[in-house]
Amino acid sequence: MTELIRVVGGAVLDSLATPSRLLAARRTAPPQFAGMWEFPGGKIEVGESAEQALHRELLEELGVRVRLGAELESESADGWPLNERAAMRVWFAELVGGEPCPLQDHDELRWVDLGNRHEVLDLPWIPADLPIVEALLAAVPAREHGGTGALIR
Repeated sequence: MTELIRVVGGAVLDSLATPSRLLAARRTAPPQFAGMWEFPGGKIEVGESAEQALHRELLEELGVRVRLGAELESESADGWPLNERAAMRVWFAELVGGEPCPLQDHDELRWVDLGNRHEVLDLPWIPADLPIVEALLAAVPAREHGGTGALIR
């Protein structure tokens, strides 16, 4: 049996305290995902924690430093299934340094309005990321109704 590939992703928001926008990234490769949108991130390297990997990946891919918030929980301890060999854990994050630029693996970045479900869901997301997007949209509105700390750990 092959060991599960562990991946991390960042749900980069304009604010952890009062989120209104999500940063989406459009893939350039592999060919079957080129032109589709995703959460930026990547594989955890040997010796890295998931959080360390996410900080490294966001710096490499987007040129940004972030503050991590809460993890977007999935039904599995391994994270959100991407395929039969890989799973991704996703954290809410907010920018603390740098201006997001598509440096690696992406050709476009876009801030989408979390208050407009159609704007978010109309992007052609990588199929494995779509359930994560839907869970994120379900988690964020709680903040609009006086919830506190839902996205901050």
